[in-house]
Order: sequence, then C-alpha cells, then structure tokens
Amino acid sequence: MTASWEQRLETGLTQLSIAADDLARQRLSSLLALLHKWNRAYNLTAVRSLDEMVIKHLLDSASVLPAIAGPKLLDVGAGSGFPGLVLAILKPEIDVTLLDSNGKKVRFQRQAILELALNNVTPVQQRVEQFNAPGFDQVISRAFASLTDFVGKTNHLLSERGEWLAMKGRINEEELAGLPASVILRERRVLEVPGDEADRHLLRLERIG
Repeated sequence: MTASWEQRLETGLTQLSIAADDLARQRLSSLLALLHKWNRAYNLTAVRSLDEMVIKHLLDSASVLPAIAGPKLLDVGAGSGFPGLVLAILKPEIDVTLLDSNGKKVRFQRQAILELALNNVTPVQQRVEQFNAPGFDQVISRAFASLTDFVGKTNHLLSERGEWLAMKGRINEEELAGLPASVILRERRVLEVPGDEADRHLLRLERIG
C-alpha cells in the first residue's frame, strides 16, 4: 500500500469535517485493503485503483454522514456494503442492516464485518421484496435507478415516521414528479465528495398524511 490513498482518505475526511478516531480510520483503511484484495478475485466493483476506491466508495459513502441519525438504518441494494459499512464505522452507535441479493457481495460484507469486528452491522442476502423486517428509521440506497421503485419496494420496511435517503447523481425532475402522492421530498442536498467532480446529491423523502 502506498501512502497516497491513505493521505487522500485522511484529507477527504477532514474536508468533510468528519473527526474519525484512530479505530475508525484503521477500520476504513482495512476495509479498503480488503475490498481491493477481494476485487481482484471476485470483481465486486468496476473501480480498480485504491485512489479511486477511496473517492468512489469511502468518501462518497461518508459524505452523507450528517444526514444519518438512525438508530436503525437499512442499506438497500448494499452491494459490497456501501454506504452502510462506512456509516457503521463512522457512527458506531447506530444499527446497520445491509440488504443485497448477490451472494458473493454479501460474502464480502460478512468477511468485512468479521475482520473489522463490527458488532453493529447485520448482512442479509435476500431480495428486497421478500425481506420483512419493518421498523427502520432510515432506509438508504445509492443503487436504485428509480425513486419510485426505491420507495415502493421498501415502504413496508420503513417505520411510521421514518425517512428514505436516496443517493443520486444528476437529479431527474421527471423522476421526482413521478413519486407517489403520499411521499414528499423533504430536502435536496448537494454532496461535495472530495476528489469527485461528478454531480452527487442526497434526497430526503418522507411520507405525508
């Protein structure tokens, strides 16, 4: 490992105003090293270099931390565990459930949880339509293509006063207009991900009525 990606991570966390302690920084570094190792064998992500992984996975995930309150967070379509693993590391007081149907990605999640000794994360291999564990305070995803699908397929999992957090690139106004009448956009937040010039947004959605 070179120092460049470690410095990029340290600088990025500072730019995001995230005061990570030594254990959190160690866990983030170990998570990245594990992802890089597994990716060579199992092709978990199209992002190949450590520098890019810092930006696209660690810092992108960390950028939503100010919006995370928990105490129960569900990461839907979690893939290899992002943003859920990063949020669980940076905010150990919340309980995070990672939901994905891809076996090899969930195996990576389990290995990461084991090696990083994360006792606040639960990995689940299941399709979202079949998963039945209501009562999550926040449901987050950066993988759903459609907001309508996101809220529709996870509505049964959200607590009565819970909220959806959708990580998006460019905002599609037609997509927003297509949301059910029972769901409103509470906040549209621009995410400033250090080192990434792409458009990144966080949409906070809630039920009304």
